[in-house]
Amino acid sequence: MRLDQFTNPDFDRGASKAKEALWIALDGLLLSSWLPGSGWRAALLRAFGASIGTGVVIKPRVRVKFPWRLALADHVWIGESVWIDNLDKVTIGAHTCLSQGAYLCTGSHDWTDPRFALVTKPIRIEGECWVGARATLAPGTIMETGAVLAMGGLGRGHIAGGMIHAGVAGTAPKPRRGYVESADVDD
Repeated sequence: MRLDQFTNPDFDRGASKAKEALWIALDGLLLSSWLPGSGWRAALLRAFGASIGTGVVIKPRVRVKFPWRLALADHVWIGESVWIDNLDKVTIGAHTCLSQGAYLCTGSHDWTDPRFALVTKPIRIEGECWVGARATLAPGTIMETGAVLAMGGLGRGHIAGGMIHAGVAGTAPKPRRGYVESADVDD
């Protein structure tokens, strides 16, 4: 890859530069602050285009990249220091909990492309799921109803519902040229 050749002309940020700049300022000053309270956080996200259901709890220090690409159903709980890095759509079903420090990542780069092209994929978490503290969801992850991703886990692909998953959960990505799964490496 050649980082000096990076371009991102096809990425649609989903809002005007002015709206994004205002969001960045308010996110830094308010949403991701230590200030207590959920109702005003939900109202702020709604004002910037997020779909927020009833009974949503949003704790302090939460970060949301683009609220206009966020949909939270009823009774979703978002713990302290959760980062929703939603370059693409993130949909979270009813009665789902994202515990402290969880990271939802919708963007990556194609390292086989000399331009290191940006690649985005949505994340969908169906209802009654639990993403444990410090767990990470990769771009394109779908958590089926009732799935639990344990503390510090990595979720990718489809994560089966009604089960507890620890470590790396979900379907593996297709191997790419030069790609080796760490579990396949001989010691």
